[in-house]
Amino acid sequence: MLDRSSQPSSPSHIPMDALSEVLQDFRLSGVNYGRCELRHPWSIEFPQQPLLRFHFVGQGPCWIHTEAQGWQELRDGDLVLLPQGIGHRLASAPDVVGSSLEGCQVTKLGGNVCEVIRQGTGATSTLFCGSMSLGSCALNPLITLMPPIIKGCDVAGNDPVVGPLLTAMTVEAAQPQMGSATILSRMADLLTARLIRCWVNCNGASTTGWLAAIRDPHIGRALAAMHRDPGHNWTLGSLAGVAGQSRSIFAERFSAVLGEGAARYLARLRMQLARELLGQNGLSVAEVATRLGYDSEASFARAFKRITNVSPGIVRRTIPGRIDMNFGF
Repeated sequence: MLDRSSQPSSPSHIPMDALSEVLQDFRLSGVNYGRCELRHPWSIEFPQQPLLRFHFVGQGPCWIHTEAQGWQELRDGDLVLLPQGIGHRLASAPDVVGSSLEGCQVTKLGGNVCEVIRQGTGATSTLFCGSMSLGSCALNPLITLMPPIIKGCDVAGNDPVVGPLLTAMTVEAAQPQMGSATILSRMADLLTARLIRCWVNCNGASTTGWLAAIRDPHIGRALAAMHRDPGHNWTLGSLAGVAGQSRSIFAERFSAVLGEGAARYLARLRMQLARELLGQNGLSVAEVATRLGYDSEASFARAFKRITNVSPGIVRRTIPGRIDMNFGF
């Protein structure tokens, strides 16, 4: 519970660049990757999923369709990132219908990488696709703000590394050798991280919202502290001390920029982390309650249900501990 008492704080160790501190927790974890060789005509539907998804086109033809933007052609050497994992379709041409996945031969290459082959006589499309999870729910507010699709070619001019990386991936995909799948997966991780960072750097003009708050020299320090240690017994006074402001000024500024009070923000952050711990980590409700700073399992359960509208026990029983997206198809 966030109260109005004051606690000693030591803001000297909090870096002035709060955004950089939060982005330090930006750890992509590849769930699965696939190198695809698909003969025209082909079409594959990708359902909505809670993970980031990307597609790299080593050689076309390749088109992508989303409900919001319709069909878009992807050129050779282009990478498309779908931060929220929205549903979409890839095809060798917009007029190809149905699903070609049933006719593909899927071979596990080791680890979380597989090879997807579709035989035929048409032109060959070479793709490298995959799904990724974030290392922490701390970046969920950032991912929510991002557009549903980001194309590497659209941001290459703002990051001198993106262009050469796309070129290197094109070469690796065109001439597969021993270890190519592993190399491509590491390149994809790096490209995805740089695309997200590039988007952040190019979209910081707003005066309200999460990006504006994390860049604020005062509010950002408090946000970074909450994200770094969400289970700490934060009070309005201690957060104001980290921000270097009085409690009244901090509370007013926090609400003005983020549209909610610090207590509400911290509670939502804790519940996002709780869902992650209950689902993927398999911790008990009591263990999660202790980790997030609640005095009892009962008080945590009440807060969880108030914010998420479901009990933590139901979440623990219904969310699988291991995410297996079957290569995301």
